Amino acid sequence: MNKKNKKITIIIQARSDSKRFPRKVLSIIKGRPLLWHVINRAKRMKHDELVVATTTRTIDNEIAQIARNSNVKCFRGKTNYVLDRFFNAAKRYDSDIIVRITADCPLIDPIESNKVIDKFLIGKYDYVTSDDKTYPKGIDTECFSFNVLKKAWKNTKLKSEREHVTPYIWKNPKKFKIGKVYNKISMPQRWVVDYEDDLIFVKKIYNRLYKNDSVFLMSDVLKVIRKEPDLLKINQHHDPNEGYNLSLKNDFT
Repeated sequence: MNKKNKKITIIIQARSDSKRFPRKVLSIIKGRPLLWHVINRAKRMKHDELVVATTTRTIDNEIAQIARNSNVKCFRGKTNYVLDRFFNAAKRYDSDIIVRITADCPLIDPIESNKVIDKFLIGKYDYVTSDDKTYPKGIDTECFSFNVLKKAWKNTKLKSEREHVTPYIWKNPKKFKIGKVYNKISMPQRWVVDYEDDLIFVKKIYNRLYKNDSVFLMSDVLKVIRKEPDLLKINQHHDPNEGYNLSLKNDFT
């Protein structure tokens, strides 16, 4: 795939009824919905189109409204078959390259995300991701071609592969050329919002760093944590892979 002059679409997946923390993406941080902050950060990433992909259900109307208020596109599709939602969103907006982020990452860093995008654009990869062992959970960024997404959409069989979009890709390194972006040091920290104590941690970070719709970076968060290491005790006890592991159990039901 010649990647020059290809359309890059960032797709943010969002729904309001998370099992572990309902309405988490609508939680208010510094006067704005959590989803708004994710969109605000995504706007600083390399892209041609920015899309919020949510469901067709009325309970997700608020998500669609936040997208409209943020002047970004909104695609509405299936609830649990998120892979189908992604595929059809990418197809709707004629996407060549897709950047996937999730709406529960209000500390995602556009500079670190751009490293993933750049590696995909420069290298001969089908799929590039930030390394989940060296980056904090919540900096997660994935980049892949529409053709690869289409192959996953056509070939997935398991519920977990349909709900989490990319497992079919990264579980098949013989079919796809996979690249990773590694952080310089290993930081097994939890910056994602899956539980109420995750939100408490994120709000404390925002209280210390956020000013006038600014976008602070991973390095800024690390400076705060070095000064106040006890902040990590708020939410670090959760299993970072709990959501995916629950989906794996559903593969056999």
